Amino acid sequence: MSARSPDVVLVEAGGTNIGSLRYALARLGVDAQLTADAARIRAASHVILPGVGAAGPGMRLLREAGLEEVLRGLCQPVLGVCLGMQLLFERSEEGDTECLGLLPGTVHHLPQRAGLRVPHMGWNRLQVSARDPLLADLDDPAFAYFVHSYAAPVGAHTLASADHGGVFSAVVRKGDICGMQFHPERSATVGARLLRNFLSL
Repeated sequence: MSARSPDVVLVEAGGTNIGSLRYALARLGVDAQLTADAARIRAASHVILPGVGAAGPGMRLLREAGLEEVLRGLCQPVLGVCLGMQLLFERSEEGDTECLGLLPGTVHHLPQRAGLRVPHMGWNRLQVSARDPLLADLDDPAFAYFVHSYAAPVGAHTLASADHGGVFSAVVRKGDICGMQFHPERSATVGARLLRNFLSL
C-alpha cells in the first residue's frame, strides 16, 4: 500500500482466523487493529468482519458487544470474510438465524450428496461474472481457499461464484458492503490481490 495506508479495523466477533488475517494485511503494509469498540469501528476507513464458526453464536457475540446496529449503520467499505460474509445477509439456515440484513437473501447449507464433501474444504476456481474494482487485475483462472458448510445463493450482487455441488456466491458487493466466502488470507496471491483491491475502495 502507499505511505498513507488505510485505517483498518477487524471486528472482534469470535473469529479464529484473526491472526492469519492480520498477518496477510501486514504483508500489504497495514496494521489492522482488532476491536469491539463502536467508536473505533465507526472511525476506521475500512472495516473487516472476520469469522469462523456458526451463524447463531456469531450474531449473538455481535449483539452482546452492542455491534449489530453499529455494523448496519457504517458508511465506509466493509468486508465480510467466510462466516463474516454470511452474516451480511438477511438470514442463515444455520440455526434459523437472523443476520445483519446488509445484503438481500438467505444463506443455505451446501447440498448433501453422495461423494460430495461437506464442509467444502480446499481450493476452488472463482468464476467471475461482473467487472468491479474489487476484482481488478485478478488472475485468470483464479483459485481461492474455502472452508465452509453454508453459502449464499448467486444473486444481483454476486461478482464471482464457485461450484461445489451447486453454484454459490464467492464474492459479493453492494455499494460499500463486500463479502468473500473463501479465506483471502489463505488464498496466496489471489487473496492478496483481493485484499489490496478492497483497501483501495
